[in-house]
Amino acid sequence: MPDVITVSVQTGSDSFQDIVVKIERPTYNKPFLGGFRNVSTGVEFHNAGSQTKPKKRPDKGIQLFCKETQTVVDKNKPQQTRNTTSTQMTKIGLYVSNMTDKLITPGKYFTAEEYHKRRLEAVIVLQKYFRRWHAINLVQNLKEQRRLRLALEAEEELWKKKEKEDKLRREYEKKLNPKTKEDFELLYHELELWMQEETERINRTLTGAERKAALCALLEEETQLIACIGMHKLDANVENQQKAILHLLEFYKLFLKCAQPRRWKAYDGKITEMDTQNSLRGKELLEIYRSISTKDIPKDERTSVLLTLKCTVKEYECELTQEIVALIDREVDLMSREVKECNLEGLRKRICTLFLQYIKMPEINPRVAGLLKVPQDPLKLYKNVYFCHSCEKYLAPTEFLIPANSRTIGRCRSCYQLDNEARKREAYLKYRLILENLRKSEVDYQDDSKIVFLVQLPDLQYLIENIWNCQSALSACSDLYDLVMVRWDKQHEWSPWNTILLTKEEADAHLKICNLQKTYEGPFIYRIEQKHIRAKHYFSQIPAMSSFLHRSNNQANANSYKKRS
Repeated sequence: MPDVITVSVQTGSDSFQDIVVKIERPTYNKPFLGGFRNVSTGVEFHNAGSQTKPKKRPDKGIQLFCKETQTVVDKNKPQQTRNTTSTQMTKIGLYVSNMTDKLITPGKYFTAEEYHKRRLEAVIVLQKYFRRWHAINLVQNLKEQRRLRLALEAEEELWKKKEKEDKLRREYEKKLNPKTKEDFELLYHELELWMQEETERINRTLTGAERKAALCALLEEETQLIACIGMHKLDANVENQQKAILHLLEFYKLFLKCAQPRRWKAYDGKITEMDTQNSLRGKELLEIYRSISTKDIPKDERTSVLLTLKCTVKEYECELTQEIVALIDREVDLMSREVKECNLEGLRKRICTLFLQYIKMPEINPRVAGLLKVPQDPLKLYKNVYFCHSCEKYLAPTEFLIPANSRTIGRCRSCYQLDNEARKREAYLKYRLILENLRKSEVDYQDDSKIVFLVQLPDLQYLIENIWNCQSALSACSDLYDLVMVRWDKQHEWSPWNTILLTKEEADAHLKICNLQKTYEGPFIYRIEQKHIRAKHYFSQIPAMSSFLHRSNNQANANSYKKRS
């Protein structure tokens, strides 16, 4: 049938109209709804319902299910097969050949019980082979896991060994070439340990005059070693004083801070920078300082730099400005007389030093006022300066090492260090590392913990030595480099009565515990609680700790009430 046909329609008694009809091809198979066929002509006619496109139901956006699609209808109906067969046998008047027939003999009859038994035996055989295959795979997986675990343990052991060797090498280098206060502290501590060993050996092996002579020789040797350490300290001080005199490192960082633009973080996390008038002034002074500090430049460039410096310092008239201008004129005059560069080094260093003092003035560089350690206004020092009765100096609060249970200011850090070198000769580096790691771990919790920042180095030393006996609570490891302090109950902030001293591996495993009562045994928990009681008794003398103690007691009472209820 063509896509378009012309149909003649009668519109009147004698009038007809031709109408063009477009044939729509259905995209689906129409169901047969019946019809009839003309016997004389043989033409078939179908019912009208099979020639129209069914109307689509509007889509409501909800998937619907009818009852028939959700239920199953079972129906049993016997039915006779339509294929009938027959068997023909030899009879009188009919011969059927049996040449192609087969003789079938019945086999052994077995019951349903025997059938199911055979099925069960076959299933057992299949299970055997499957279990064997499964066991082989399981053993291979276990071997692979064991290999990986052993490799990981060997790698961790190698890493620990390497870390320990690096630590020992760093300590040896610090003792061989001491430069900082901690290095000399370790050196004096090793000297004290050596003195104790030698004294004990002399007292154990010698008596009488021989003992006195050996002790005198030991004292002489100790004096020589102390003098040698003093020489190393003098060399280190000279090196540090050179840096302090020239202010190269400290003030260079100061200039960088002054020259940095203002920065703040926006809501989307991006950093916004803004150059202010003060930061631009700091950049200008920084560039001038870099120029006058540069060595081995031509005379023309040096003269230009000095003229720029002269114009800059003349903006503010003072005695320092006049001195800098006089030195600049002197250098320009000496350069014009062809004076050697080596003879001008002292003059140029003096110009740099005076220019650094010029930059420290808040009138010149306004942004430097907030970065100076000593404020320019002397009135600000009266309320923030304390007197050290040992060295009789007025120092800032940061120069005093104040224990948490102290009632007075006491001595400054330098006096404590001098007394330690002369008497006890203890090394606080290990305790300092433990305190730093503890504060870093508490900051990571982000629960506004405060007690850990109130505890000072002497308090932590007392806590480790007198309460925890300088050893791990689980393995009794006494190497302080491997020990860390963590929370006993990680749900509450760290405090001296909520802590435990463990090795690093034990601490990682301890922090993964959810229920302490089920993990640890009763005697161990009782021993830890006794240590917490001793820590409470010691730190209860501190006024700043009293509020935290009351709060912890209230929490403990509330928890015990919940358990009882």
